[in-house]
Amino acid sequence: MDNEVAAGNTTATLGRLALGLTLLAFGLGSTGVIDHVGAADAAGLATWVGGVTLFLVGLLALRAGNTAEGTASSALGAFWFTWGTGVGDSGSAEAAGLFLLLWALLALTLTAAAKGSGLFGQGVHGLLFVALLLMGTGALADHAGLGKAGGWVAAVAGLAAWYGATAAVAGWPTSLARRSRGAATAS
Repeated sequence: MDNEVAAGNTTATLGRLALGLTLLAFGLGSTGVIDHVGAADAAGLATWVGGVTLFLVGLLALRAGNTAEGTASSALGAFWFTWGTGVGDSGSAEAAGLFLLLWALLALTLTAAAKGSGLFGQGVHGLLFVALLLMGTGALADHAGLGKAGGWVAAVAGLAAWYGATAAVAGWPTSLARRSRGAATAS
């Protein structure tokens, strides 16, 4: 097994932890799988861990010259802070759906920009895009099933981001060993 995670990159690891925990709480809350727990219950975590922490991680990464990590973390921090502080406002479902779809565009941009970064870069952002797309479409179409499906995708993205951070700290593998082209396969 090959370890693709740069264990020395503390800001990226902290960013993955913040994103993972926030996505997991937001996603599970959106699924309705836990009685009396909804997505709005993740607002405090989204504001402070997802919003403030990710934004600060992004600024530190930008200061260190890591434009990709800095842009992604700062932008996601702005998203989570905005979502966390806006929960419970008297906005319409259509406004919430539009908000999620606009931020899905950001996630799509981050997915494209993370080309070559593997599962824990491009994969997490890609899953976030799908989650926001499903949730935004569900809000606009008044279709709770799409919102729940988006919640599950967000929870999976959160687990992937959390694993990426934990793997960096613990030195765990993040990819399977690749076979050479001429290697025989087991039948």
